[in-house]
Amino acid sequence: MSKSSSLSSEKTLRRQPQQQRGKQRVEKILIAAAEVFAEAGFAAATIQQIADRASTAVGSIYQFFPDKLAIFNALFAEHLRLTETIEANFFAQDLNFPLDRGISDYIDAHAIYFEQPIPRCIVVQYYLEPIGSLDSMMADLPNLQSISFKRHANFYRQRNPNLSIAKSELLSEVAHKIVQGLAPNVLKTDEKYRQEIYAEIKDVLYGYLNPYIGDHLLQMSNQLMTCPDCQSDRVAKNGRQQGKQRYICRGCGRQFLDRYAHRGYPLEIRQKCLALHAQGIGFREIERQTGVDCNTVINWVKSGDI
Repeated sequence: MSKSSSLSSEKTLRRQPQQQRGKQRVEKILIAAAEVFAEAGFAAATIQQIADRASTAVGSIYQFFPDKLAIFNALFAEHLRLTETIEANFFAQDLNFPLDRGISDYIDAHAIYFEQPIPRCIVVQYYLEPIGSLDSMMADLPNLQSISFKRHANFYRQRNPNLSIAKSELLSEVAHKIVQGLAPNVLKTDEKYRQEIYAEIKDVLYGYLNPYIGDHLLQMSNQLMTCPDCQSDRVAKNGRQQGKQRYICRGCGRQFLDRYAHRGYPLEIRQKCLALHAQGIGFREIERQTGVDCNTVINWVKSGDI
């Protein structure tokens, strides 16, 4: 974990560390707490055990955290930030990647991530040993999961423009449930068996998604690419810009990005985002309702693109 990362919010820390030494101490406490929570469970864990694991005094922990629930809240906040980074990295890759490789990279990224103490602690506690006192902390999880479902559904429609919104969202939710149903229990098995399960998850996901967003549909998607100005289908790839594919029309010479073509978000999604903005809805709330990244909505508003 980066020492410069935001390990917790002001709501979880009794006081914010100002010096680098204090930040390192908080990081050490959190990692120790994650290990203790994962091993003993949140209910059985004590501040003394965390202090012993962190090689610090109990008083040092209370300087920053009022109780162990605040510690877990800080761990949870960091988990959400790091998983969002994994998602962002996935969506930043080339849309035309082979489906089997994309699924493999996605599962591998999460498998590596969950070998670390903080995410392992969160998953074990949330999925395998739920604690009643943590319900309010995790109340927003369904909403966050819904945003992730919609993001993946939008991605599916970019690979296959013929997918309906309803079908793509169903595919996304089922794919997520496959991973969520298998992966948490894997964390308590030995490494060899974990790798075998991860391999099976990849195969299941590929078999399930391939008919709808497989590589064979990419050529069909490219054939649907037309120039937004003259509607010519004489379109060719022309490099990349900020992670997006650039195209050039051989008819009129217009250059454009893939988000303007048929492979981008469906027209009804873009119209809904712009309508919400016209109603005064904030960009973050639009993202929550539609699953479209807020920066994409901002770009649509600036350009007037629908």
